[in-house]
Amino acid sequence: MRYRAPGADALIATDLDHFTALFHRTSGITHLLASPAPEILATLTTPMTLDELMAALVRDYALADPDRAALSARLDELIASGLVSPA
Repeated sequence: MRYRAPGADALIATDLDHFTALFHRTSGITHLLASPAPEILATLTTPMTLDELMAALVRDYALADPDRAALSARLDELIASGLVSPA
């Protein structure tokens, strides 16, 4: 399965210390996100599989201990929130 995030024009992000406020224009909902959700959304600029996303996160954010199950759980949360969809 591939995952995709909305295009950059559909999101307005504001950093708030350790959180990111993210307004999703399509739904009209503002989400308060903590790491790694903003990084996942920033990385999903094109549809990716779980393994492709993990590799990109390891490369771009120098993850010391990547956890595939944890990433899958975060993707499930982002799908439930409407910020990520299966492609």
